[in-house]
Amino acid sequence: MIKDIDKGLLSLITDYHSQDAEAFNIRKDGESIDRRSSKKITISPKAKKNGIDIRIKKGTKGQVHIPVILTKSGVEESVYNDFYIQAGADVVIVAGCGIHNDGDKTSRHDGIHTFYVGKGAKVKYIEKHLGKGTGAGKVLNPVTRVYLREGASMEMETTQLGGVTYSKRDTMAKLDAGATLVIKEKILTEGEEIAKTKFDVVLRGEGASVEVISRSVAKDESYQAFDSLVVGESECFGHVECDAILIGNAVVDSSPRIKARNVDATLVHEAAIGKIAGEQLTKLMTLGLNESEAEDLIIKGFLS
Repeated sequence: MIKDIDKGLLSLITDYHSQDAEAFNIRKDGESIDRRSSKKITISPKAKKNGIDIRIKKGTKGQVHIPVILTKSGVEESVYNDFYIQAGADVVIVAGCGIHNDGDKTSRHDGIHTFYVGKGAKVKYIEKHLGKGTGAGKVLNPVTRVYLREGASMEMETTQLGGVTYSKRDTMAKLDAGATLVIKEKILTEGEEIAKTKFDVVLRGEGASVEVISRSVAKDESYQAFDSLVVGESECFGHVECDAILIGNAVVDSSPRIKARNVDATLVHEAAIGKIAGEQLTKLMTLGLNESEAEDLIIKGFLS
């Protein structure tokens, strides 16, 4: 049964009631509580471990929603979801996890998602994470593995909305000829929260390309680590950009790396970390905002 607290979490990470969702699976506190498949998109539980298989037929256009919520303190789980997307499909997959923990035990969700994307298929993957409640332990460890066949494309939008005590994001991708991958990451940490991100992308085929854009804000005593590696094994293009704003005594450790194994590989990386510029605050404050309001507005624009 879906309660008001469940609806609140679900509305923040995904609109699972959307009429555009052809298929969906809702998971709560370690169990699937609602599921729907269609003729072109089937969702079935795995036989030997937690998780589901999502199979999307050739040429399908539609949406799949697979949100997860934890509302009980002490629930810890690892869930394995595999996506098999056939050639020519064009789909939006909305995922993410919301944790509400008011207890003294850690609540943790490890979501291991593997995407097998067929030739010429297009995927937009939206993943949101957040934590709520007064409990100390709200842990999220998403693992994403992506295999793009020739001419396939995938756009990933990953957002950590706040309140997550600890997170470790691990993304690995391998791209065949002409495949494209775009990753847009947004992270906000406060208090003593810790967020770690790792990207490992191999451009195997001729004409493959990847763009990784990370925007983050670290406040108070929080800590963030960004580690990325793009390897070019053919004539390809890769770009990694990591920008972070520091507030208070927060720490950001950024390590964008590139490795060319082919003379025709074009790879670029850049990183920028700093505080909010004083002139930005001053300009907004002359418009009637106090310092806190001006700071919040700048952060909102930076992470938008």
